[in-house]
Amino acid sequence: MIITRTPFRVTLGGGGTDLPSFYEQEGGFIFAMGLNKYMYLCVNRPIADTKVRLHYTRAEEVEHVSELNHELAREALRHHGIERQIEISSLADIPAGTGVGSSSCYLVGLLTALQALKRDYQGLHKTAEDACHIELDVLKKPIGKQDQYMAAFGGFTVLDIAKDGKVDVRTLEMGESAMADLIGNTHIYYTGTRRAAPDVLNDQNDAMKKKAHPKSNVVGDSLKAIKDLGYRILEQIETQEFDEFGRLLHEHWERKKQMSNKISNEKWNDIYDEARSNYDVLGGKIIGAGGGGFLMLYCAKNPRRLEQFMKELGMPRVHYGVDREGTKVVASLPTG
Repeated sequence: MIITRTPFRVTLGGGGTDLPSFYEQEGGFIFAMGLNKYMYLCVNRPIADTKVRLHYTRAEEVEHVSELNHELAREALRHHGIERQIEISSLADIPAGTGVGSSSCYLVGLLTALQALKRDYQGLHKTAEDACHIELDVLKKPIGKQDQYMAAFGGFTVLDIAKDGKVDVRTLEMGESAMADLIGNTHIYYTGTRRAAPDVLNDQNDAMKKKAHPKSNVVGDSLKAIKDLGYRILEQIETQEFDEFGRLLHEHWERKKQMSNKISNEKWNDIYDEARSNYDVLGGKIIGAGGGGFLMLYCAKNPRRLEQFMKELGMPRVHYGVDREGTKVVASLPTG
């Protein structure tokens, strides 16, 4: 029996530039951090039973892997040549559809577990690319490459994505004191709303692929600006100018909203505007593609006032730390 632990992520800069529809034209840039909130996968090969069993928000029991409805599990098992006689269970600290990369965490965690089960260790970069291949090439999902790499690597990680899709990975080292300051000022609140990322990202993809699309120029110009903001955000965090990072988040907020009316809504816009006006918030963003999940707000002064304001709105603060390890096997237990 193999148990893996894979971190969720929050994008700090460059979000959206990791989609092929953009990076194939301009090259992509992502700066993100892995959270100490995790997806757990347990994989076991029963001694006598030859069926394929999955346990997630649903339960599946089939004779052959091709019959699985869970497409990520189905294609991961196919990728490793496993057709029968396996049982997979998953648990997570954060629900799906909240913008922190849960689908890719599941896939990367499962690929890591299957490698360990077969004693065929691939390395983090290969695992991330295998996950990208499954999600982008096999399943044709309109998503990017950051979630798979962040699930694999964790930490404060910089991804430079070439036009041919090659990803260069760099880790930003940060001292404990500086990290504590950044995390203490960068609040995360759960909105209570969930959504499927492809529903939001399809608009962006269509606008980038179709020059006749009415928002083609707006989306293209916004993503170029977001990529530039990503470089600037990285620079401010590297130099520990965290308040300036907060101000740049506001620029990012304004740019991202222009791309699709599915990214935010009137309610969240009003909450954000009031937080900036009355609760010392310098900037913020909806984590992930948008449309729901978590709201990140940078507040360096009077944080308890902001926490109380958000709590009264039914949006509790999520306390978190940074995962520095990425996906890993946390247990390998003999069975039978």
